Amino acid sequence: MKRLDCLGDLSREHHTALSLALRARRAASGGEAEIAAMAAKVRESFEAELDPHFQEEESWLLPALVEMGESELVRRTLADHAALARLVQELATPSAETLLAFADGLTAHVRFEERELFPAAETRPDCLERHRAG
Repeated sequence: MKRLDCLGDLSREHHTALSLALRARRAASGGEAEIAAMAAKVRESFEAELDPHFQEEESWLLPALVEMGESELVRRTLADHAALARLVQELATPSAETLLAFADGLTAHVRFEERELFPAAETRPDCLERHRAG
């Protein structure tokens, strides 16, 4: 789906996130070594990619959405970010159940952002640009 330029990078990063979720889901049905390796990969990817993505959204996109009156979408986004961060912390002790919960949570979060959050944000490109520049 074509996105406003200011949302383009965030939207493209969702593809990487969905790929990670798929790999986590597949690894969860493997043996202990595969689960442990994937748990480590998820923790690494969270630090290098997902958390910076969340921080970017929280620094300008979510404040713009609050200004637009979309507080409920912002609340859900922040709750998802916190839940995913908790699951990543839990993966310090690798388990199939936590990998699956992470995969399901990340997939649902990306779908929510692409289907609800970003379309709501795109209704006010002026507001997005002002917050992103500011």
